[in-house]
Amino acid sequence: PSLRPAAMVAGSPPPPLPPVFSEEGFGDKFLRKTRENPLVPLGCLCTVGVLTYGLISFKRGNIRRSQLMMRARILAQGFTFAALLGGMVVTAMKSRK
Repeated sequence: PSLRPAAMVAGSPPPPLPPVFSEEGFGDKFLRKTRENPLVPLGCLCTVGVLTYGLISFKRGNIRRSQLMMRARILAQGFTFAALLGGMVVTAMKSRK
């Protein structure tokens, strides 16, 4: 006597196969993430630009502009962080639906 349920014996469907993921390279992942949340790379570029300009100003001896750029860098980093958090919230909301 078999201990299997009748539904399994009578042609039940096979178990689902695990999902197949393709290897995603760095470039493909970067483009996908940029399309999902374009404000993060924009914020990073702004941060790097302001930081570079501030360092150049410091090297040239323009302390006032250098300090202003370092403060602007903090704002750019804050914008980038807010964009990152916003993107995470949007992604979480999409996955709930």
